[in-house]
Amino acid sequence: MNDKKQIVNVAACPIDNENCILRVQDLYKKFGKLEVLNGVTIDIHKGDVVAVIGPSGCGKSTFLRCLNLLETPSAGEIILENEYVFKNQRVYLKRRLRKLKAQLKANEKGTNMEALKAEEATLTEEYLALRKEEKEIEKYVTKQINLHRQKIGMVFQQFNLFPHLTVLKNITLAPTKLKNMPEEEAKQKAMALLKKVGLEDKANAYPNTLSGGQKQRIAIVRALAMEPEIMLFDEPTSALDPEMVGEVLKVMTELAQEGMTMVVVTHEMGFAKEVANRVIFMSDGVIKEENEPKEFFANPQDERLKDFLSKVL
Repeated sequence: MNDKKQIVNVAACPIDNENCILRVQDLYKKFGKLEVLNGVTIDIHKGDVVAVIGPSGCGKSTFLRCLNLLETPSAGEIILENEYVFKNQRVYLKRRLRKLKAQLKANEKGTNMEALKAEEATLTEEYLALRKEEKEIEKYVTKQINLHRQKIGMVFQQFNLFPHLTVLKNITLAPTKLKNMPEEEAKQKAMALLKKVGLEDKANAYPNTLSGGQKQRIAIVRALAMEPEIMLFDEPTSALDPEMVGEVLKVMTELAQEGMTMVVVTHEMGFAKEVANRVIFMSDGVIKEENEPKEFFANPQDERLKDFLSKVL
């Protein structure tokens, strides 16, 4: 008889659409009193290339950083491959309870007190049950956070390579430390990826000897070395000189053609038109419009989007 305690995945959450790899529902993020995300809802399907465009400060980068919990959302749900990465709906019940308590206090001897108290008791019971469930999910996710992040690769604006490590070491560090991959296997995979982006001759170079375009291609390779299910790109060409943009977009285009699921925050409208299969426009912390590229650019509906496109195209 096996007496070992069975580990129960409290974060399991079946998604009704088998092609949906990442589901985001009603996502909020506040920094103090500043609301950056105001209820983002979107499904990302396997093989999607989703281009995210919008004005500066509209929440695009924060949205990406919330997907792999580099930023902790304030409320909402993120479900990755049938598991909660984040869930916090109790904040809404807490808000309703606070309003109800204030109403009770202001109406101490008024009418409907029994009904209000009964509503408060019901809400309190719901809140405590939901808090218990979500705390269990938080505990599970905290233990699994590195596994979740292995599934979601991220490429930043500023490359974020380790300057004191060679290119090869930058790429093999995470697979050997986090996935316990044998060093020789990690090196072979790294060299194959470097060859793919035309930089195998830079394996023993240090980042400060590389151009911006080379650094960004290395950053993409480093993320790919973890064999992620989804790649997130946060304005990957914004820090590059114009002549270096093309070499990075070429690598991203090839990844898209190979079927990599990608979410790309970008100002490159050509990439959004030609490579993405979905384009979303964010403004004021919400998704204002979404469509396939041809219709999105030819027939925008939202007035803010029309104004934005008139300035960037």
